Amino acid sequence: MTTPAKTTLIEIDLDAIAEAAGRVAVLIGKDGKLDAGARRVNKLTRGALARMIEGGALEDMKPGDVKILNWPAGLKAEALDVLCVERGAKPVEARKAGAALGKLLGEKGALVLAASQRRPVDLLQGIVLRAYSFTARKTGPQKGPGEVVMMVAKPDELKGEADAARAVAEGTFFTRDLVSEPANHLTTTEFAKRIKDMEGLGLKVTVLEEDKLEELGMGCLLSVGHGSASPSKVAVMEWMGGARGDAPLALVGKGVVFDTGGISLKPAAGMEDMTMDMGGAGVVAGVMRALALREARANVVGLVGLVENMPSDRATRPGDVVTSMKGDTVEVINTDAEGRLVLSDVMWYAQETYKPRAMIDLATLTGAIIVGLGHENAGVFSNDDALCNAFLKAAEAVGEGAWRLPMGQAYDDELKSQIADMKNVGGKAAGSITAAQFLKRFVQEGTPWIHLDIAGVASVKSDTAYAPKGATGWGVMALNRLVADMIEEG
Repeated sequence: MTTPAKTTLIEIDLDAIAEAAGRVAVLIGKDGKLDAGARRVNKLTRGALARMIEGGALEDMKPGDVKILNWPAGLKAEALDVLCVERGAKPVEARKAGAALGKLLGEKGALVLAASQRRPVDLLQGIVLRAYSFTARKTGPQKGPGEVVMMVAKPDELKGEADAARAVAEGTFFTRDLVSEPANHLTTTEFAKRIKDMEGLGLKVTVLEEDKLEELGMGCLLSVGHGSASPSKVAVMEWMGGARGDAPLALVGKGVVFDTGGISLKPAAGMEDMTMDMGGAGVVAGVMRALALREARANVVGLVGLVENMPSDRATRPGDVVTSMKGDTVEVINTDAEGRLVLSDVMWYAQETYKPRAMIDLATLTGAIIVGLGHENAGVFSNDDALCNAFLKAAEAVGEGAWRLPMGQAYDDELKSQIADMKNVGGKAAGSITAAQFLKRFVQEGTPWIHLDIAGVASVKSDTAYAPKGATGWGVMALNRLVADMIEEG
C-alpha cells in the first residue's frame, strides 16, 4: 500500500535550519510576527522575510496560502515556503494549512518550523494526508515524498498524539488505494485478501464464501453477483480493544468492485469510474486499519459485502424477486440499484451476529445524492438523533462534510410492490431518501443506525482540502473521531 511520508518531531535547533535540504517552511500569522525560527530564517536570508511582510505580501494571503521563495540565499534548501496560519489555529484550520505544505512536498522532504504552533500535530497530519499519490499501476521507479521534520517545543509530549494521527493517515491511504485500484486488480478475491492481511495488525478477520452466504440466506447480496465470474464474499473485521462484553459498534460497507449496472446497463460514458463503487467497503477497511494501528480502546466490527455487478446469462433480471436474509422478498425493478441489496443482507447479519450498540453503513449508493449535495457533503440519514448528532459533530471536527436529510413514511410508501414485500427502487423523486428508506427496513427495532451515502465524496475530479483529485478517503477521519468521542471518551 501507499505509505505516508515519514515524520519526525524534533527539539528546536536554530543552527540546523541553514543546512536543511529540500524545503524549509516558516509559519506566520496575519500580524506578521516572527517566531524564533522565522527570525533565524530572516537573518539567514538577509531580511527576505521582513521585506516580504513590509511589502504587503501577507495582506492578500488567506489562512492556508503559501508564498514560495525558490533557491533562497543563505539557505541550503531549494525553496522557502511561507505559510499563512495563525498560532492558535483551530484543528481543522491547522490541518488544512498543513495540507498546503503537503501539496508542495517533494522527494527531498521538508523542515517545518512549528515551535510557536498550538496544534502542530494537526498541521503535520495535514501535510501527510495531502502528500499522496497512487502509483501502484505505473511502471518504473516511483519517487515518494521525503521525510517531514517538524521543530516543536516539546516533541516527547506530542509523540502519542503524532502516532495516533499517523495511524489515521495510514488508514486513509489504505482506503484511497482501494478506491483507486482498477477492477481487474481489485477483484472480490483480492479485496478479501488485503483485508485478511490485516490480521497482522491484531484484527480478527473472517471471510464468508458463497456457500456460507447461501446457507445464511443472503439472497439479496448473492443476486447482485450472479452475473460475475468473481465470487461474492463477506469479509468481517473484529477489533475488540474495549471492555470485554461491551457491545461493538458495527460498520457496514458496500463493496461492489465494479458496477456495470447489470442487465440495467449503465451508459458507456463514465463507466470507468465505477471502479470506485466499493468506496463504502474501502472506508470501513481503512477505519478498521486505523483503529488497530492506534490500538483503540473500543470494540468495533467492520463488515463488507464484496461483489461484482455484471451482465451475463446468469445475471439477475429486472422483475426478478429475491429473498433477503431477513426473510423479506424484494422485487428487483432496476439491477443498477444493487448496493442496497448488498447492504441489506450484511446489515441483517451484523445485527443478528453481534447485537451492536449502533450500526453505521457506508455506500456510494445514489447519483441523486450528488445532484442534491454535490461533492462537498455526504448524505446522512438516521433513526437516532443522538447518534446522528454525534457523527455530525465528529465530521465537523475533522473537516469532512456531511449533511443530514429527512426520512418518513411518504418516502417509504414509494417502495410498495404488487408482487413482493418491496421494490428495490422508488420513483424518480428523492432517490437518495427512498434508498435510505429501503435500508431502514433492515434495521432491527432498538438499533441506533446511520446511513452514509458517499457517492459524491468518495472520489472526485478536482483537488480537495486533504487529497489530490481522485480517491479522498472521506470518512476514515470522521468515523475514527466518532469512536474516540463516543466510546473511548464517552
